[in-house]
Amino acid sequence: MKTAVVHEWLVTYAGSEQVCEQMLGLYPQADLFSLVDFLPEEMRFFIQNHPVHTSFLQGLPFARQHFRNYLPLMPLAIEQLDLSSYDLVLSSNHAVAKGVLTRADQLHISYMHTPIRYAWDLQQQYLQGAGLTRGVGAIAAQAILHYLRLWDLASAHRVDRFLANSHFVARRIQKTYRRRATVIYPPVAVERFQADRPRDEFYLTVSRFVPYKRVDLTVQAFNRLGLPLVVIGDGPDWERVRAIAQPHIQLLGRQPNSVVEDHLQRCKAFIFPAEEDFGITVVEAQAAGAPVIAYGRGGATETVLPNQTGILFPHQSVESLVEAVQTFAARRTPFEPEILRQHAEQFAPERFRREFSRFVDQSWESFRRQHRLN
Repeated sequence: MKTAVVHEWLVTYAGSEQVCEQMLGLYPQADLFSLVDFLPEEMRFFIQNHPVHTSFLQGLPFARQHFRNYLPLMPLAIEQLDLSSYDLVLSSNHAVAKGVLTRADQLHISYMHTPIRYAWDLQQQYLQGAGLTRGVGAIAAQAILHYLRLWDLASAHRVDRFLANSHFVARRIQKTYRRRATVIYPPVAVERFQADRPRDEFYLTVSRFVPYKRVDLTVQAFNRLGLPLVVIGDGPDWERVRAIAQPHIQLLGRQPNSVVEDHLQRCKAFIFPAEEDFGITVVEAQAAGAPVIAYGRGGATETVLPNQTGILFPHQSVESLVEAVQTFAARRTPFEPEILRQHAEQFAPERFRREFSRFVDQSWESFRRQHRLN
């Protein structure tokens, strides 16, 4: 099979890029397509020296720093990528990658990290965070998101098989597109962590500072608790969170992987207040031997074993998180690092590669028979 891998944009190395990395490892002869490629040299290892075929967005003014501002053009841009010579198309989608154009005799499998959240269930949070709640700008933004929803729904019909990174996302795919999806959990590099390090007294959260991640909720809860908290990450909400953090809360900003790994291996517990599609850091924390205190909705319900690898709190509120931390601190029986580690190892890259390649092979054989392809 002549294979193409389509990834939204190449600017960093995070969760969706780890999926792309595994796709390229499974299909090393595949060609790689992306809207833009602004990967720094130190991150290009994960695309394994593949040349990248980009869209016209690559050459637009200020695209390197502000390519997301070209969101209204992304549907058009993804449709201009020429995939006509490929038998198999694998897209890694959290925005528009699944919208590539393919023929009836081409098999398109899309791995969905999420339907485009800021156009669907997070629209109001997105508009509020951008200060677009009234006026001409708000109307224009709402019109763009309305158009994006229509395109997103139409482009879902171009996909032959959907994969989802969690049952939570599979339910959102069913709700949004009325399509079924097979769940294959994303790969987590659990081998990077050691679970037997001595634990310190600080709690830890690692997150981008954007509204739905609810870093503010964590800080407010630990303001009330008076317990030591370390916060790693940055983003648009940085100043707002910094303004409310009391002296016993350390905001370290963005840190290299080595610092994140060290803190995960030493923290007393990992705090995760977001309703996330999957949440790779939750699994990384468990691989590092850190119990997780997480909001009990979204992907965390599939990656945290209550009272075995962590605690799930029922409400996304300061009071609920405070109560969960107090319950954790009062436990007489500590969480066992061996159990945490064993549970995390279920999400290792080897499992992803095995399940993903089997799904692709079975889908291709079924597709080939159905369409009487050689």
